Amino acid sequence: MSEVRIRLVRGWLSKSDNDLQTARKLAAPPDPILDTAIYHCQQSAEKALKGFLLFNHVDVLRTHDARALVTLAAQIQPGFSQWLTAAETLSPYATAFRYPVEMDAGAPAQEEFEQALRDAEGICQYVISLLAGEL
Repeated sequence: MSEVRIRLVRGWLSKSDNDLQTARKLAAPPDPILDTAIYHCQQSAEKALKGFLLFNHVDVLRTHDARALVTLAAQIQPGFSQWLTAAETLSPYATAFRYPVEMDAGAPAQEEFEQALRDAEGICQYVISLLAGEL
C-alpha cells in the first residue's frame, strides 16, 4: 500500500477520533449540547468506515449513509454485518437536529445520545481492530 494511501486512511481515522472526542465534550455537564453531539457520533462512524473502505481500495462514497458504508465494508469483511443496526440508528443523525427546519424535533434525549455514542464507539473500535496491525 502506498504511503499516500496510508496517510489518507490515518487521516480518516484521526478525524473519526476527533469526532468522538467532540461528541463526548459536547455532551458533558453542566450544559450538554446533545443535538450537536449526536451529529458527531454519526460523523465519527462514517469517517472510520470510509477509512476502512479506502484502506481496501474502495472509492470513498460521497454519502452520509452509514448503513450503505457498512454494507460495502461487509462485502470485504463479513463481520461488519453485526454493525448494520448501529449504522441504521446513526445514519439519520447526519442531518437530524442540524437544521432549523427540524427544530420542532427538539434535542435528542440523553439515552438516545448515549446509544449513538455506544454505536459509534463500537464501529470505530471494530475498524481499528481490523486495521491496527496494518497501519
